[in-house]
Order: sequence, then structure tokens, then C-alpha cells
Amino acid sequence: MSTLLQKEIKISKILSTNADQAKALDDTARIKILQILYHKQLATEQIVDELNKMGYKKATTTIRHHIDVLKNAGLIEIVKMEEVRGAVMKYYGTSVRVMGTKLPANFEADFSKTIADTSVKLEKVIKNIIESSGSKIKKKSSKNASSESNYEEHIMMEIVNRAMTKVFENNGQLILQK
Repeated sequence: MSTLLQKEIKISKILSTNADQAKALDDTARIKILQILYHKQLATEQIVDELNKMGYKKATTTIRHHIDVLKNAGLIEIVKMEEVRGAVMKYYGTSVRVMGTKLPANFEADFSKTIADTSVKLEKVIKNIIESSGSKIKKKSSKNASSESNYEEHIMMEIVNRAMTKVFENNGQLILQK
């Protein structure tokens, strides 16, 4: 038997999600709903209207189902409720930003030095986080040790992810314009 292909795979990205979120994101309509709700609070009918403008025409009941799936996965939540003609109108929002842009084919080659330089700096940041919050992370980790072997890494990843999100949400445009 001769080997026709052999390739070493290096881990270069981490996707941080759980099974419910992964299932919820396995539908184009749900991803569009998350993108629509980015920085907005909309009722179901408004979401349906926005989807229609994008060429996605589905029944309101179908969109309600998609909203429920996203809500159950913790990707959207009810942010406001109003009484309208005796009925309760729910408005939804999200704290998740979906970035669906494809990276250029030559991304690794073009940015390998930047990635390497940033990795060194980020390692220092992570070490500082461990010094300041390590005992808290380890205490929580011991409670979850049986269910998740990479719990501590996941917590660190979430801390860095949310910090980066905060930077981009607060002044990302200013940073990118420089």
C-alpha cells in the first residue's frame, strides 16, 4: 500500500461554542436573524420584514420557530415586552456578533508574522490573567473537571474573546481608521 496524501494539520483557530449553539447556527435563516439583531431590538414581525428585504421569504410561524431555537441556545434573548392591543409583543436582541466574512485565501501567508508577533504579546496578557484570576478559574475548573477536560482554556478564551469584543464595540472603528 502506498500513501497518496499525508498532511500535518496544525491547530490554527479555536471555535468556542456548545452543541446547542452549533445546532442553532446550522441554518442560514438563524444566522441572518443574529445579523439583523446586531445592535437592534426587534419584534418577530420586524425580523420577518428584514428577512423579506434580504430575499428570505418564510412564514412568520417558521421565523418564530427559528427565534425559539436561537433563544433556547442562549444566542438571543427577550429585551423588551410591550402590551399592544391586549397582547404582549416581545422584542429580541443579541449579545453575539456573527462575522460571516470569508478570509482571503492567502490569509496565513499575508499575516503569519503579525499572528506570530501578536501571539507573543497575547501570551503575556494570558499570563497576567492567570496571575490575577487563576485561583478563581481553577476553583471553577475543579467543579467541572469531569465534564470538560479543557475547561480552563475555554474560560481563558472567553475572557480574551469578550475583552476583544469590548475593544471593537467601544472604539473599533477608531482603531481601524488609524
